[in-house]
Amino acid sequence: MPRAGLTAERVVAAAADLADEIGFEKVTVSALARRFGVKDASLYSHVRSLQDLRTRVALLAGGEMIDRIAAAVAGRSGKEALAAFAAAYRGYALEHPGRYAATQIRIDQSLVADAPALRRTAEITYGLLRAYGLDEPDLTDAVRLLRSAFHGYCSLEATGGFGAPRDVQASWDRAVDALHVALENWPREERTPHA
Repeated sequence: MPRAGLTAERVVAAAADLADEIGFEKVTVSALARRFGVKDASLYSHVRSLQDLRTRVALLAGGEMIDRIAAAVAGRSGKEALAAFAAAYRGYALEHPGRYAATQIRIDQSLVADAPALRRTAEITYGLLRAYGLDEPDLTDAVRLLRSAFHGYCSLEATGGFGAPRDVQASWDRAVDALHVALENWPREERTPHA
């Protein structure tokens, strides 16, 4: 029987908070149970497994992150939209390191179709890139470039990986400028005409 006061939403929110405090990989059902002062079994009324818990944290964090990005890019286009997207992405990653780490896990494809946050992320990201005149397969390539650049930069920054005296924000701004130039001058893949 579920413990009074515990809900799946409360459990997942607490796991997300714990991830920000101790790191996503260190979140366990036992650690979460200790936080609530209950036995592990009490949480299994709300989540099926550790993998289920981590997937739910990833979906929660993904929703929070895309909400922040969507608010930032609303009414903007081109370089201004890219800069707003990038700033919101980086802000979330640095403010919520555990939640952000959760957004990087691979989610079972059967869950993707039922995850509004993941669909919304794709819509906003692809919308941003379509404004640069990109179509498939260039869209997918550009998404991968942005994700790699943003994730790599945020990961290095979070671990103190930038040791040069140059201001980290200034380097970020230049990187976004460079990404804008790359997107504007994207080398379109040659398409073979259909016979």
